[in-house]
Amino acid sequence: MLRFAAIILALAISASSTSAQQPAYDFIVRGGVVYDGTGAPGVREDVAVRDGRIAALGDLSGAHARDEIDAHGEAVAPGFINMLSQATDSLIVDGRSESDIRQGVTLEVFGEGWSMGPLNDAMKAEQLRLQGDIRYAIEWTTLGEYLDQLARRGVSTNVASFVGATTVRIHEVGYENRRPSPAELARMQDLVRQAMREGALGVGSSLIYAPASYSDTDELVALASAAHDFGGGYISHIRNESDHYLEALDELLEIGRRSGAWVQMYHMKPAGRANWRVSAVGLARMNAARAQGVDVSANIYTYTAGATGLSAAMPTWVQEGGQEAWIARLRDPQIRARVIREMRAPPVGWENLYRAAGGAENVLLLGFRNDRLKPLTGRTLASVAQERGTSPEDTIIDLIIEDDSRVEVAYFVMSEENIRRNIAWPYTMLGSDEASVAPEGVFLRSNSHPRAYGNFARFLARYVRDEHVITLPEAIRRLTDLPARQLRLHQRGRLAAGYAADIVVFDPATIQDHATYDHPAQYATGVSNVLVNGVPVLRDGQHTSARPGQVVRGPGWTGWRQQ
Repeated sequence: MLRFAAIILALAISASSTSAQQPAYDFIVRGGVVYDGTGAPGVREDVAVRDGRIAALGDLSGAHARDEIDAHGEAVAPGFINMLSQATDSLIVDGRSESDIRQGVTLEVFGEGWSMGPLNDAMKAEQLRLQGDIRYAIEWTTLGEYLDQLARRGVSTNVASFVGATTVRIHEVGYENRRPSPAELARMQDLVRQAMREGALGVGSSLIYAPASYSDTDELVALASAAHDFGGGYISHIRNESDHYLEALDELLEIGRRSGAWVQMYHMKPAGRANWRVSAVGLARMNAARAQGVDVSANIYTYTAGATGLSAAMPTWVQEGGQEAWIARLRDPQIRARVIREMRAPPVGWENLYRAAGGAENVLLLGFRNDRLKPLTGRTLASVAQERGTSPEDTIIDLIIEDDSRVEVAYFVMSEENIRRNIAWPYTMLGSDEASVAPEGVFLRSNSHPRAYGNFARFLARYVRDEHVITLPEAIRRLTDLPARQLRLHQRGRLAAGYAADIVVFDPATIQDHATYDHPAQYATGVSNVLVNGVPVLRDGQHTSARPGQVVRGPGWTGWRQQ
């Protein structure tokens, strides 16, 4: 009997010893200065991860994990949220999201006016016809189906999206310059509701472009109200960022007041030297609106050039009917002459970014569909016009016709002083307004704006570390908890027990952007490790090829009821 008891005791001790050595966690990030995302000062502690969630924080020196990251001398923060990502196409062909992952981004937010659903057959055919270097089959119809398919294909970042106000308009009205009928508007609202049930974050608009510019305020209020019924917001590239910046801002605030939705301005920027002075006035109006109960915020990128198409240099009336109709009109000598006259005059009822840039020397050509035009990539509009012996306005029209596209360009229209002022505003977040790319393959067939490779690193290096515009804890809040709270995300944006284990480890003293306008395809440095949903995606500065990204759903997702 004694011998039997001794055996039992020995087995119990052995089991206890084995259990004590079993790893309690999947991962422990040790010894870093932890910034939890709330704006609180950093604290030196460990962060433990289990089953894709943050399991514990504190002194975990006695705990075991299957793997560890040594973060001594580095900052540990929640993964960064890119409030304006244009990676809808790029992630289909390369899910690694290299340029953003290497800056600490763990969530890409899509939907600036256009979204990848809902689509009808005509929209799918048009999108297939207009594809450029990046080509893919369209095997989805709704926005939710697109996001689910992207996650199934495998992406390194998480993904989320607004539903595009332009997209639902095209779905029901097409490219006509008219108000929707009551029945059409009701169907547009139903499409918004469907997207919200699938997890959309709200409605996104981009009002300088046709056919979005044909929408009036009442239409936008109706769409924002449909999103607000599900807890969603309204985010907008406002109707005019130059000569009528304040009036366009007032429209954004009016939509917030009338719909009840929270509202956000994309890439807040008074464009054109003559308009830089209204930046402070605009901020004062937003502060006043906040004091009156309008939940208004903004996002920016940290460069003085924006990037869009040469289409933003001509009136939107000529673009009615879609791209084929637009280019057909430009081939008509009489219409062409009228367009050139309007391009040279102060714009009435539209925004001319070519004029806001101050001249053709401030317009940089970034990308073409036509292989014969690709050698012009990286040159200014002024140099191409001079070489061709044509005016800048004629050159713009010729390039659009020859490329059968809007032609991707950068316009130098912004003020460094205003960038600093906007960063200092407590409700400003960050968005790259670019795809997430890599310096290889199809991505080298055009030039990206340097913000694709450097926006977040530049923010932390130049404006936080070097110029002290805001503190590091506050900067991390702008990249994490602030956008997560604005988007009404569930357990994202903080380092706290139970939250998703989206984690970035970086060195605040060395983080740096390297991309330039002449040589944009250069990765940022200073981020050593990135975890997405508890899985290492960047390890010791190298991409692991892991693709654990998930669809991050908005507050209206019907799946919440099933959890």
